[in-house]
Amino acid sequence: MEKLKSMVPDRLKQIVADSNADDLHSTSSSLLHFLNKLSQFHQMIRDLTDLEASLCAKNKDAALEFKQKANKCYFNGDYDTALAFYTRAWYRRGKANAALGIYKDAIHDLDVAKNVELSLGGKKQIENELKIIVDQYEGTRSVQHIENTVRNFNEPQQINLLCVTDPDKGRGMVSPCDIPQASLVHKEEPYALIILKSCRDTHCHYCLNELPKDTVPCISCSIPLYCSQHCQVQARGETISCYRTKDGVDDSLPNNLKEYIAEVTSCSDSDPDVECFPEHKHECLGVHWPAVLPSDVVLAGRILAKFISQKRGYMECNLLGTLNLSQSYLQISPEGKLELHIYAIVLLICLQHSFGTELPINGISLSQTIILVSQIRVNAMAVVRMKSTDFHCLPDQFGKFSNIGDALTCSVDQVPVGQAIYTAGSLFNHSCQPNIHAYFLSHTLFIRATEHVAAGHPLELSYGPQVGQWACEDRLNFLEDKYSFRCQCIGCSQLNLSDLVLKAFHCVNPNCNGVVLDHCLDNSELNKLKNFPGVPRMQVLDPFLKVDELKNVAHLALELTNNSFNVQSGSCLNCGSNCDLEASDKARRKALICMKRLQDAIVSKEISTTILSDASRALGVLRSILHGYNKHIAEAEDNLAQAFSLVGDFRSARDHCKASIKILEMLYGSDHIAVGHELIKLSTIQLSLGDPSAADTINRLGLIFLRYYGSHADFIFPYLQTLKREANNLTQEGRVT
Repeated sequence: MEKLKSMVPDRLKQIVADSNADDLHSTSSSLLHFLNKLSQFHQMIRDLTDLEASLCAKNKDAALEFKQKANKCYFNGDYDTALAFYTRAWYRRGKANAALGIYKDAIHDLDVAKNVELSLGGKKQIENELKIIVDQYEGTRSVQHIENTVRNFNEPQQINLLCVTDPDKGRGMVSPCDIPQASLVHKEEPYALIILKSCRDTHCHYCLNELPKDTVPCISCSIPLYCSQHCQVQARGETISCYRTKDGVDDSLPNNLKEYIAEVTSCSDSDPDVECFPEHKHECLGVHWPAVLPSDVVLAGRILAKFISQKRGYMECNLLGTLNLSQSYLQISPEGKLELHIYAIVLLICLQHSFGTELPINGISLSQTIILVSQIRVNAMAVVRMKSTDFHCLPDQFGKFSNIGDALTCSVDQVPVGQAIYTAGSLFNHSCQPNIHAYFLSHTLFIRATEHVAAGHPLELSYGPQVGQWACEDRLNFLEDKYSFRCQCIGCSQLNLSDLVLKAFHCVNPNCNGVVLDHCLDNSELNKLKNFPGVPRMQVLDPFLKVDELKNVAHLALELTNNSFNVQSGSCLNCGSNCDLEASDKARRKALICMKRLQDAIVSKEISTTILSDASRALGVLRSILHGYNKHIAEAEDNLAQAFSLVGDFRSARDHCKASIKILEMLYGSDHIAVGHELIKLSTIQLSLGDPSAADTINRLGLIFLRYYGSHADFIFPYLQTLKREANNLTQEGRVT
């Protein structure tokens, strides 16, 4: 790509750089005409599309071996092998359901596996695992608090959301009626999706769930891996018929299990609400381009392929009008525009090898492709999975911790695994203080209200970091760079406690709790202060601004009028005292180096007394120079909690974990999902201590998860079931601190 860009003459580069959406017909045609004269360009196309030279094609010997193994029962009449494959499929499904806390289905799955297993040893192993799952299933039924809440949680009927236009934000979504907290407001399948390159070896290329050990590869190329045959054939646009064997396997099963098999297989084959589209079929030729081109360009190819395969006619029907996505081509840099032009040309030539004359390459198709890729870059949603940064914290396949204290090393986070276009989902606007939350089951998008939303009020989710997570200036820069808009939400336009204290220093006056802003915050927070209404009007502002706390940390600044505002960097916003920012910053950086050593020791699990004591002293330094709600202190407290837990000092770990949570509650709010993640750590420490208050902690975090994930809370967080069982056992045993 870089070599091609360097070969484009400056005159043509300038024409592309100055182009707008209306010019793309002529600019793309001119660039195509120029590139067609370059031998290097044609060599690159051959490298991407030549089947003979392709490294992505199937190794014929390996493909034949796999085919013989997978289909031996059908081609050679080896029914013992057939039963072995059949048993493993149900056994794997049972273990997956158990890990997800879906115990009822897991019991049925392993029941099927046991009935068709031939060996006595295999039957015995499955029976033992069945006993464990049955015990866990019975245990979950005895824990009533959160289960009753979920069981009685009524999902609303489909809400008919309205798309409205806001003068500042453009199109957005609102509801014509009030929406209660935790209500499901939207559910949608993707129009098209693609797995991220970093997840190709770990997640299924169709459903985006984690891959099992025995993956199912594509039958024709070496790129995709699938979690099941179902996903494999769905990706090629085919269908799976229900398993109907004539060799006596079905007849040997009890009627209830035969009905269960029919229900599972038929439901997975044809869901009337899910459109089956051959998203990989046009790529399944062993060619290089799906592996080499960027994910968003390959996703654009899938959208074009879907459009053509549905016989809508690419030329006759306007693709961009069908998707109705927003675009910001004018905000793209000159180099970015040239890159888009080249990628559009390369993509269409690659696709033409699959679709031929159905996909002409001319100014019209090129201009639409350029806009399509630019739309994907600002409208595609990252499909995420909840992931722990330390596998030692995760429960085993049956949802049980080998050592409950190990769970403390867990740090739950959202990890992007794919990129998808949701045509209706793209209409929800952004806010750094969102009132809705998006999550995914497989690749299905769910959007849920995290608070009560009044009729007509905008439904807004976060496109990235939120208030409490990043400082305002960092959020503004991120959103402008990635999505080409300057955020004007309440969190970015009006003063709030979180942005004020997130990176602030403490006042040098020990009797003052005021904040001292460094130069990094001048542009964002000081500008907010200048435009901030006076104290008499503050009570009418949004509750999340935490007016009382603001008065405690920035009383002087809030009393000033715009005309007399003159707070300088390094001055306390509460009493006016001056702070030596240079000395404070030097001490902060030195203390953070000690905390970094502790983080490395936690990862390696080699925590010496020296490292632990140095980190404890560093925390004292941070508390002496930084404001008490500074996020660096929360992170330091969290690191020390993990370290003390790993060395077995759970009392110290509990104190540090509580201190971290207290700060996060001020930054995010007490019911935010970030607080819920920390409550997981606190509850595991309390369980390790035999602290009966663990039950209250677990109930609280369960309700937070319910707020964000509704009836899917236990499915998203399978270890929540484990924590509840441990708390229930603690209560029954009467253990105390």
